[in-house]
Amino acid sequence: MQEAADSIRQHFRKLGFDEREVFNIDKSFDWNSFHHATNNLSLFAEKKILELRFATAKLDDTAKKALHQYFEDPKSDFILLVSSPRLEAATLNTKWFKAIESHSALVQIWPVNREGLAAWLEQRLLQENIRADAAALQLLMDKVEGNLLAAMQEIEKLKLLAGNETDELINLDANTVMQVVADSSRYSVYNLVDSTLSGELGRSQKILAGLRSEGLFPLVILNAFTREIRSLQPMVEKRQQGQGVNAIMQASRVWYNRKQPVGSALQRLTSDNIWQMLDHSKLIDQSIKGLSTLNPWDEISRLMVTLSGKSIATTANSRV
Repeated sequence: MQEAADSIRQHFRKLGFDEREVFNIDKSFDWNSFHHATNNLSLFAEKKILELRFATAKLDDTAKKALHQYFEDPKSDFILLVSSPRLEAATLNTKWFKAIESHSALVQIWPVNREGLAAWLEQRLLQENIRADAAALQLLMDKVEGNLLAAMQEIEKLKLLAGNETDELINLDANTVMQVVADSSRYSVYNLVDSTLSGELGRSQKILAGLRSEGLFPLVILNAFTREIRSLQPMVEKRQQGQGVNAIMQASRVWYNRKQPVGSALQRLTSDNIWQMLDHSKLIDQSIKGLSTLNPWDEISRLMVTLSGKSIATTANSRV
């Protein structure tokens, strides 16, 4: 979004829009300031870019009215640049949005997920004449996942360290990435749940450690897991009754981008696993609330082991 906005600003600066005024829109925003900026014209007014940065994609009636009023009488000396979080499909089809879109150019910026991150990083590196081998690319992806700004900063750092004054490609290996690139990955609870469902226990434990270091309350994580486990319970029963996994997910309205992790979990989990994890979740809830001496973070980690389909090494196993 930042780069798209930069391109738009650069384009209009070449057309003489040298001034810029930014409005950060939240619930307390006074739209009179926007009305004043768009109506306060003079004979010597400079061409200006007006930026509306919405904190939420849900516009209240005051915001909708202000935008409609502006587009009813747009000023040639102004360019309006509006940015917001992702708009729901239902919003894009509303009458008020269609009216605004008819005066605008709509640019949708889709997030770079883990599946597309490697290709994105490879492309950005090649733009800087850096070619990374598979191991370096995987390591870089692990270190910057969920934080594209950090990714760009690390690529710029690699470029400066290489000091390449020619157009020749520089080869990047994993050792260089290990020495140079900081761990700037950012994850959400949703990343944690899907990674665990996919059986990626190593990555899941890393995400859990990251969320803990950020100070996230463990009950938030537990609630996400228990909600997911409860939603899996009827699907697991149907799978044990002989129904196909794809048909089950279709009937349960599992989102397309979650079919891989959910499908992976359905292939290996049983009803006994589900009830075992729900019983374990009760104990973790008690530990979070101070009703037991168990360490909640350790217990969440153990819950993840079960959900991921792995087994915990025991003393008995180690003697075998």
